[in-house]
Amino acid sequence: MTQYKLEVDRKNNGVWEDVRGSDGDVLIFDDEAEARVKLAELFPVEVQMEKFSGPKRTRVIKILRDEDDWPKRPA
Repeated sequence: MTQYKLEVDRKNNGVWEDVRGSDGDVLIFDDEAEARVKLAELFPVEVQMEKFSGPKRTRVIKILRDEDDWPKRPA
């Protein structure tokens, strides 16, 4: 299953940080459109500015998992 997370470059220095919820956990979404709506809700000014000029300070990225992240299948 593909999942998505939000990232933000708060200091505009190229260092991306995961966006976390009030519980401190990384916000993860199963639907990219839902993730983009939440991004616009949390960072409305930045998202609107990116439509007209740079640099990009927010993004939705696909979470890539390797085989160690998935449950093992019984042999």
